[in-house]
Amino acid sequence: MLDFTWPWFALLLPLPWLLRRLWPARGGAAGKQALPTPRLLNPGVGHLREAFAVRRVGRFDLSLLERLLAALLWAALVAALMGPQWLTRHEEVVSPGYDLMLAVDASRSMEALDFSVDGRPVNRMAVVKGVVGRFVSQRAGDRIGLVVFGDGAHLLTPLTPDGGAVGRMLDNVQPRMVGDGTAIGDAVGLAVKKLRERPPGSRVIILLTDGENTAGSLSPVDATRVAAHYGIRIYAVGVGSRGKVPFPRPDGTISHEDMQIDEAALERMASATGGAHYLATNTQALEDIYANIDRLEKTETHTHITWLPEPLYRWPLGVALAALLGLGVLSVRRGGVLLAT
Repeated sequence: MLDFTWPWFALLLPLPWLLRRLWPARGGAAGKQALPTPRLLNPGVGHLREAFAVRRVGRFDLSLLERLLAALLWAALVAALMGPQWLTRHEEVVSPGYDLMLAVDASRSMEALDFSVDGRPVNRMAVVKGVVGRFVSQRAGDRIGLVVFGDGAHLLTPLTPDGGAVGRMLDNVQPRMVGDGTAIGDAVGLAVKKLRERPPGSRVIILLTDGENTAGSLSPVDATRVAAHYGIRIYAVGVGSRGKVPFPRPDGTISHEDMQIDEAALERMASATGGAHYLATNTQALEDIYANIDRLEKTETHTHITWLPEPLYRWPLGVALAALLGLGVLSVRRGGVLLAT
């Protein structure tokens, strides 16, 4: 689309015509009568008049062609002053996105075999990797970070829009890689530390654990209070079954150990920050929980249309230069005609 930066320069177009019409009128009739008629005292006046008479070259009148080129020169210069530009439409999809910190339990209890996939038992960590990995891959436009915790909390991935990188780091997480304990408070505190500088309203912690807080220097109550202070919502997901659950032994046999999930504590953490609490006792329940979280924290997207300008002033300047060269050629041509006479 053609546009002009300063279109009001078009008012200069009739300026030469106005000057030509108004300039002689400045003297007025009285001024013309007061001034004596100039006379040229030269014995060869007739020869001079003949020499400066309008000449024709072929079928063209030189004076008419000069006026046309002068008009073209002026129009091109005014067009260049108007700042012509070609606007190209550009659509930009803007996704404000959310800042999500995943806090994943990597304690010993994540080896429990109380989940099943296609009829065969799998441990909690394998199910978490599959479900959370799919969840991360669907969060287009969001910034996602990953914290794992056991005896302490460790940042594996800072906030990044690259969900694939977060998924690959999650695939490398193994139970007991950071100790046998469950430092829930430390994990939430570390996630808050990474989220507190982000824009308000988009900060979310997804806490995934299968036990009670048994390690760390920060209690879940204090960590929740800090998260609420910074306006960070906590979605707490309890993974696994309570009571006797199958657990693999180093020799390859299976034992049954008593495990507990502090569901009340997770519910208090979620409600205090405006989040939600879930309990996943099987693979399908965990899938449904993350589908619900995905709907609750859906990224807002809108399209922003901009017009990218491309300057076109070189074209009218080129026309003006061509007209100026034409005037120069006609001037030389007129001189040649005069010399010939």
